[in-house]
Amino acid sequence: MAKTDGNAYTVIFATVMVIVVGGILAGLAQGLKPAIKENERFEKQQNILYAMGVHENGDDTGAVNFIPTDKVEEAYTSFIKESFVFQNGKALDGEDAFKVDMKKQSKLSKSERKLPLFVGERDGKKFYVIPMYGKGLWDAIWGYVALDENLIVQGAFFDHKGETPGLGANIKERYFMDDFIGEQIMNGNKYAGITVAKGNNDPINNTKDDNEVDALAGATITGDGVSAMIKSTLKSYIPHIQKMK
Repeated sequence: MAKTDGNAYTVIFATVMVIVVGGILAGLAQGLKPAIKENERFEKQQNILYAMGVHENGDDTGAVNFIPTDKVEEAYTSFIKESFVFQNGKALDGEDAFKVDMKKQSKLSKSERKLPLFVGERDGKKFYVIPMYGKGLWDAIWGYVALDENLIVQGAFFDHKGETPGLGANIKERYFMDDFIGEQIMNGNKYAGITVAKGNNDPINNTKDDNEVDALAGATITGDGVSAMIKSTLKSYIPHIQKMK
């Protein structure tokens, strides 16, 4: 009978187990890859639609309710009419806006960066849905902002990778995202963007022409990240939207 209480046996046993378990996990990961990709596609569709007001939110709750995954593909096809990819001031032919990775694009120079734009229609109104990517306090933040033809915000969606729960993580809460609805990004004929501002004297956000929304308590750096992300991203899209109007 083999001796099982020696160091050699322990090392061999551990090595075999690592190989076996690693192989099983790798196989599972490979088998689940199509399902993961499909779920990522559904989530992106949900986020784009949410920004343009296509969701299942109720009037009496603060919950964020997306179009269900079993309905989102049909809804996306129905509401998103066309999409574009811009680079260095020009529309690119043969590019799929849905497949543009904003994280990768954020690392490129402005002249190299590809800008995907989704154009939707709801209730006879046109929406320009703009994806964005930035940095919060701890890690990446991202989202979508929908503008109408007058460059007024019609909706927004934000998410994060690792912001502080109860503080910066609240950028994905409905009360924060809803504050952006109706906000103007222009100040007259000059681009101003939107600032997540502390002490803007408008806590319930009734004023929509001040280019500000109320900041999240205890989340100054995350709010600054959202402000910077919005300002830098929307500025790049305005010329393209104005040409399309």
